[in-house]
Amino acid sequence: MKKIFLILGVILSVTAINAQTEFHNFKITDIDGEAFDFSQLKGKKVMIVNTASKCSSTIQYEMLQVLYEKYSAQNFVVIGFPANNFHDTEPGDNADIRKFCTLNYHVNFPLMGKSSVKGEDMSEVYQWLTSKDKNGVMDSEVEWNFQKYLINEEGVLEKVLAPGTKPYDKEIINWIKG
Repeated sequence: MKKIFLILGVILSVTAINAQTEFHNFKITDIDGEAFDFSQLKGKKVMIVNTASKCSSTIQYEMLQVLYEKYSAQNFVVIGFPANNFHDTEPGDNADIRKFCTLNYHVNFPLMGKSSVKGEDMSEVYQWLTSKDKNGVMDSEVEWNFQKYLINEEGVLEKVLAPGTKPYDKEIINWIKG
């Protein structure tokens, strides 16, 4: 019986190692049209959040910015993915979103180009985040704007947090510091 658990543990470890490689291999376009290479995230804890400018949770931009400023020196980064998958809460284009985030919330954490986080046109990063077959850890579904995905320094998905979880929640702070 111990051998079965050992073999299962090895299989799970190999799956996680393969998933971490995939995460750091993403190359996508940021909100300003520049290439963003996920390899620069190696060794950092990453919080990926799908964002929206016209949502009851939009105030979380401010909280995310404060969190980013406070912990970025500790190898932590927030990455926003503006998306219009929920009731037209992100109707603008990349320039509109950038202007809104800068003027209203002074956002300087990385924002990616507007993309889809659900459905057939889901971005490749969100395909990885939501599919156990791709991330090696768990399946999930994006419930609403400002859902949070926590990825460790090795590029392994560790947690998915509900949209209503505030960026300064104790669970997030403990994860960053841990």
